[in-house]
Amino acid sequence: MLDKSYLVPWGKRGSLSTDTEAAVLAELVHESTPLPAGARRERFERSFAASVGSRHAISVNSGAVALQMAIRMLDLAPGDEVIATPQTHRATVQPLLDHDVQVRFCDIDPTTLNLDPAALEALITPHTRALLLVHYGGCPAEMDTVMALARRHGFLVLEDCVHALGARYRGRSPGSLADLATFSLRNAKSSTALGEGGLITCDRDDWAERLHRLRAPDGDTRTAYPQPAPAGLPGTSYAMPLQRGCLRRPGSDATMPEVVAALGQAQLAGVETAVARRRALAGRLDEVLGRYPFLTPQSAPAHSAHAYHLYTCLADHQELRDRLVLALDRRGVEIQLRYFPQHLLPQWRQRGHLRGECPVAERSWFEQHLNLPCHPTLTLHQQDYLIEALDGALAELNGGVPAPAALPATVCGPR
Repeated sequence: MLDKSYLVPWGKRGSLSTDTEAAVLAELVHESTPLPAGARRERFERSFAASVGSRHAISVNSGAVALQMAIRMLDLAPGDEVIATPQTHRATVQPLLDHDVQVRFCDIDPTTLNLDPAALEALITPHTRALLLVHYGGCPAEMDTVMALARRHGFLVLEDCVHALGARYRGRSPGSLADLATFSLRNAKSSTALGEGGLITCDRDDWAERLHRLRAPDGDTRTAYPQPAPAGLPGTSYAMPLQRGCLRRPGSDATMPEVVAALGQAQLAGVETAVARRRALAGRLDEVLGRYPFLTPQSAPAHSAHAYHLYTCLADHQELRDRLVLALDRRGVEIQLRYFPQHLLPQWRQRGHLRGECPVAERSWFEQHLNLPCHPTLTLHQQDYLIEALDGALAELNGGVPAPAALPATVCGPR
């Protein structure tokens, strides 16, 4: 696409900002307590854990770092196998390149675009150590089946919840459905910190303790060997701590800044509102698509509630998809396609992965799927224009014949 201004742009901000955030920033500017002190960070971690129903939430400075550290908790060893979804951003699986393990990509369900439990079961071997999945676009994965397989075969499950804040699975929140989970607070997400931030949630106390040490610059303090503490410098209260003589494991200095934590805390209250706006727009988009049988929206099972971080639909074939993208672009609607199948990226091809490994995910990307704008910062006028433009583009592809005004809501399927 050419670089241009769109009447309906792709969302650069996924959350709603209010005067509350501005007041928090003003308070921090005049804060007398040192900003690295951690009181706001600890408050945010407690609030976030409670919001998703997890025992622990450990904050870090980005979602990518959260994934790296969570994968460290899996204690992967040479010869282990890890199953992962190809339908995700590269950050989900990129940390696995640092481990001497075999990654087996699992194909997706053609309706939800999440990891297909039937395909998962066929990939499990005695060497399977872990599973990495994503709730694609905010549509919860089928976690009961996944976790039953994990418990039966003895592997761990990491859920990447980067899209799923505000979603529900059988009344529970992603982030509390597996062994551990990660979140991102980057700008396009439903809760942001005006930049970068990430969290890891889990119920295990030992993991939480390890993660707290791992994110610190000093790492994991080990047994000290004898070394006397030097006296304080003349005229000061300074003295070198005894830990100077300790053996350490390396840390990462990945601590979330207090400013980010304070903004994250302020944003938590607005998550439901932001997600409600996404769902309302998704309902309008569903209504339009329901009148044209050659385009099908991603759908969540009846027992789940979609968060609509992405609104994804699937065309019957590639020519139709490509013509629709061009028709919407001409009308000033910005379209993006997310995501290229991970197993076909160069770094994974170098490890032996080939086309044909995940045929459903490949057909989805190369022939069918596109993502429509669906974010809470769209004005009502922009939403109305999006609906009009989508209906007009689909009518054009339908031979210039507009579809009937409405069909029963059931044609859209459960969301």
